[in-house]
Amino acid sequence: MNNKTSTLINQSTDEPTEYHIPVLLNEVIEGLAIKPNGIYVDCTFGGGGHSKVILSLLNKEGKLIVFDQDEDAKANVPNDDRVLFIPQNFIHLQRFLRLHKVRRVDGILADLGVSSHQFDEAERGFSIRFDANLDMRMDKRQTLTAASVLKNFTEVQLHKMFEKFGEVTNAKTLAKTIIEQRTIVPIKTIAEFKKAIHTVVKGNPQKYLAQVFQALRIQVNSELEVLQNLLQQIPSILKPQGRAAIITFHSLEDRIVKNFFKIGSITEGEEDDVYGTKPNNPLTIITKKPITASTEELKQNARSRSAKLRVAEKK
Repeated sequence: MNNKTSTLINQSTDEPTEYHIPVLLNEVIEGLAIKPNGIYVDCTFGGGGHSKVILSLLNKEGKLIVFDQDEDAKANVPNDDRVLFIPQNFIHLQRFLRLHKVRRVDGILADLGVSSHQFDEAERGFSIRFDANLDMRMDKRQTLTAASVLKNFTEVQLHKMFEKFGEVTNAKTLAKTIIEQRTIVPIKTIAEFKKAIHTVVKGNPQKYLAQVFQALRIQVNSELEVLQNLLQQIPSILKPQGRAAIITFHSLEDRIVKNFFKIGSITEGEEDDVYGTKPNNPLTIITKKPITASTEELKQNARSRSAKLRVAEKK
């Protein structure tokens, strides 16, 4: 990274907003290799920490398009003619870019973590630290909540959800317990949920509940399906030598990104029957291994400890 870029980043993060401290900020900017006159997309705008630095590196011809389905994020959008805010889930990336006459872009960023703001707002229901309704919706316009999942899913569905999305070791027992408890008393709040499952909590309660909540959040927001959909759009949206930077926060997401960047597809391509060749990967991997937070960043922001950044470039 050149000194000019490093200086700009340091200046922009002296006073981070309380909404969300951007993770792996320097690494993201270096990975995107910002072109001053380029077009960039921040798929997960949030508090705008990454976007602020990207914008500072663009000239007057540059453009920044930011997506966020959380209505709270709109308040963080800077008053700048170069910025276009789209209040939608990034699953609709290509559709809205075309709507705004944008066919190709120079870079795409997606930070898949729940923002500090969402964790710290008790009523959002994301954190085990508070008592609130079991909500967990990133987009408040949708109807499915964590409470409705716990109320309506079958035992088999709950079992598979906790096993797959939370890697909960006793997922089957947990699912059975929820089914039993919900017939006795409704489970609508975090406190009610904790009480309902307290007899089956294994190991460190904080870690166990974090895995359970992760599974619920992924289910409510269809996070893995949305990620796969985004990845499939990237090759056709990026310009040649354009880059995609994806930050994940758990192994399920990281595995999906790693495999997609490796083969350029969500599923392994079929070999050609005649020549025995597989489809060409339109992407080149820039980060052979995922980039993780430095010791210094870990001290400043504990939530960066599970963050992994992978970067790929369009051929």
